[in-house]
Amino acid sequence: MNYLKYLTKEIHTVVAATTDGEGLPVTCAIDMMDADEDGLYFLTAKGKGFYDRLKKDGYMALTGVKGEDTLSCVAVSVRGKVCELGKAQLPRLFEKNPYMNEIYPTEKSRQALTVFKLYNGNGEWFDLSKKPIERASFTVGKAEEKEEGYFITENCISCHTCESVCPQACIDFTTTPAVIVQTHCVHCGNCFAVCPAAAIEKRG
Repeated sequence: MNYLKYLTKEIHTVVAATTDGEGLPVTCAIDMMDADEDGLYFLTAKGKGFYDRLKKDGYMALTGVKGEDTLSCVAVSVRGKVCELGKAQLPRLFEKNPYMNEIYPTEKSRQALTVFKLYNGNGEWFDLSKKPIERASFTVGKAEEKEEGYFITENCISCHTCESVCPQACIDFTTTPAVIVQTHCVHCGNCFAVCPAAAIEKRG
């Protein structure tokens, strides 16, 4: 599945997080206007504090959610490096997102706009509408995929203690050591907390 295309076309508006001059988190709502194999594209005005924070850090995290309630929602989160591309991409983004013509109707009103690209990072897909839940990790651009979550090591004694506290029943005991099925794990850490053999490790 193309998670970035889903983010731009099905979710579109996301909450983006950056940090201010004191290192404190700041969030704002922005639209993800296009995506390709290299990354995500969005725009902002140079007069905004968001622009200053992007230029200062060169890094951003975002989350978008689609669904009527918690149990029907899909969430996509991405974090990564950003760079300013300038005005050259503006016509393309306005063509793909014609509603922007209502906000910035003239060429003069668009003078402060500039395009950014999130080009190197990691993301997560989280679908609560499925039983068991579905989780997937992906990369943006040329970033290396990072292994995150809980994993069972060779110290496993197959006691099944972890099975009793797993909310998604996602531990497979048909092998030794047992295996946590990562696509269904909610990363709650219950298994890590109760394992009597200290056979579970947290990565990432």
